[in-house]
Amino acid sequence: MKYQQLFIILFACLTLSCSSDKKKDEKKKDEQNTERREKVKKGNSTLQRPEIVPVQHATFFMRWDQKDIYVDPVGGADAFERFPEPDLIFITDVHPDHLDVETLTGLGKDYTIIAPQAVYKKLPESYQEITKVMNNGDESSFYEFSVKALPMYNTTKSRKHFHTKGRGNGYKIANGAFDLYISGDTEVTPEMKRLKSIDVALLCMNLPYTMSFEQAIRGVMAFQPKKVIPYHYRGKKDGETYFENVEAFKEEVESSTDIEVQLMDWYSK
Repeated sequence: MKYQQLFIILFACLTLSCSSDKKKDEKKKDEQNTERREKVKKGNSTLQRPEIVPVQHATFFMRWDQKDIYVDPVGGADAFERFPEPDLIFITDVHPDHLDVETLTGLGKDYTIIAPQAVYKKLPESYQEITKVMNNGDESSFYEFSVKALPMYNTTKSRKHFHTKGRGNGYKIANGAFDLYISGDTEVTPEMKRLKSIDVALLCMNLPYTMSFEQAIRGVMAFQPKKVIPYHYRGKKDGETYFENVEAFKEEVESSTDIEVQLMDWYSK
């Protein structure tokens, strides 16, 4: 009887211990799952945050979710020697600061080009074969990226001839819970104002071709991205080159909102 009671006690202790360990394992698993969900929800995964490297003006490189992305590659293939070969190339418009066929030919053809119809028509036939045409409003997927082509155009009457509605694309690119907006050459449009939940916005600002930094401030106030990176901010005044006041843009936006403004070096060369 004594041994039987001892056995029962030992068995009960073992059962409780196993139950406790199981609960600990389940709790740890729940915590890990919650942490992963929160990372996805907040866009904090290193795979979901693009690394953005300026090349010049409207041209930049992104490393995002183990893919290498070029945006509006111009300036010759030598400008991209420091970067891996692209998986994707986004082109926004037909102007030479966005589309340069000579640069493309120096980059090979082992990639996909995403571009509007107007750009497609200017590409050699061999490059048309690797191009996915996306016009305003189109949506598609490439690797793990969801892409929507957005209108980019001038709204001021005296500037409408620079960028007509329907010709070029801005792009909204999403990976998981992280949304990136590339404005292309545009003023503040109704489509821009309707953007939601943008984590990073690359926003142009240069007169007379797009908009002033004051206009850009109004656009940012409307769609409230988490972070803004001013780019494409070299313009013309009285026939002379000038640079839009991105420092004033940063000061005004950060002093009146929770939006972060990151200034990057686009014109050192």
